[in-house]
Amino acid sequence: MARREFLSAASMATAGLMMSSVKANAEGCANGIRFGSNPDGVRMVVDLSENSAYNIFLLSNPSRVVLDLTDVTCNKATIEKDATGHVSDVRLGSGATGGGSRIVVDISSPLKVKKAFSLSPSGKFNWRLVVDLEKTSEADFAQLVGIGHAVSSMKDVNAVPKSQITTKPKEIEAAPVVATPPRKKKIILDPGHGGRDPGAIGYSGVYEKNITLAMGQELKKICERTGKYDVHLTRNSDHIVSLRGRVKKARELEGDLFISLHADSTKNKKVMGLSVYTLSENASDKEAGALADRENKADIIAGIDLGGETPEVAGILIDLAQRETMNRSAHFASLMVGEVQKAVRILKNTHRFAGFAVLKAPDIPSVLLEMGYLSNKTEEKLLRERSYRRKLANAVLTSIDDYFSAEQKASLF
Repeated sequence: MARREFLSAASMATAGLMMSSVKANAEGCANGIRFGSNPDGVRMVVDLSENSAYNIFLLSNPSRVVLDLTDVTCNKATIEKDATGHVSDVRLGSGATGGGSRIVVDISSPLKVKKAFSLSPSGKFNWRLVVDLEKTSEADFAQLVGIGHAVSSMKDVNAVPKSQITTKPKEIEAAPVVATPPRKKKIILDPGHGGRDPGAIGYSGVYEKNITLAMGQELKKICERTGKYDVHLTRNSDHIVSLRGRVKKARELEGDLFISLHADSTKNKKVMGLSVYTLSENASDKEAGALADRENKADIIAGIDLGGETPEVAGILIDLAQRETMNRSAHFASLMVGEVQKAVRILKNTHRFAGFAVLKAPDIPSVLLEMGYLSNKTEEKLLRERSYRRKLANAVLTSIDDYFSAEQKASLF
């Protein structure tokens, strides 16, 4: 699991989080409760006829996980036995306020709530509430019980003093917490070059650094306008940032996606078209390898020679052996190619591979977008036009939406 995911899991367990929009005044029933294994513990799935608000919390003596559902009855729910050994018993009762239902899960070892979320109807399934429970220590479990934090989508239950906490399922057992909105996905946009490093010089003399910054600012604005993303630029003005500094900033911000923006140049003035690169120690062709060499030398301009950082670079390359990040980068690149080709001209073999230093964040899916060739008169003119950059930015945004939508679906089952 990525470092960022470890942190988010810990914060969810200790601070609580809110999930799912709730259908107003819905009446429904829980049809089944089933369990499955996951690498860190056990997954509980409650099959529902309607979406429901919920409140989940932990109790001790005996150790158990309590799930309250509003506007849902569960007296006829079938319960599948947990084969992982983490759950010893499941009991059903009335909800905390006399309405809805309560599910009490007795656990044989300390567990905490990693995440909880609702799934809308799909295929043979109706609504489902998914609760991922992960293994924890006795001390951590006791602390979570003590602070009384919960994972919840309920807003209308009053706090209850500890003197009223009971082991009986039909009584109120813990106080819910105030809703916390879901964390927005963080996108790191990296306008290439800057300062005394102009990058490629275009047909009419335009600098690549100015095109990439203009594109970064346009894409940031379009992404933020959706309200779904928290977007950061590695530079927001004409100054130089080292390649390692760009990666470092992306990791410090715990980015979910990294997009480096560039524009190419070649001696053949007829060549034009967009391409997308992901990291590989072996370039897909000589041109890709030569381009990576040119871009990586930008660090020497900034006074930092990557060649002198062998231990660190070696460590990063070892981390990059983790197939997950590289596969996710390639998946995003393929989605981006599929969208941008609808809006702009692309090169043949559009998705390419090269050893770009700026793509070496080991835990953040990363791509490098070569927006076109500044050495081509027509393409340089297009890249200087805001309307063209906006059209390209909208295509990139669609690929970002598709990527995170696919990521969410892939994490469910």
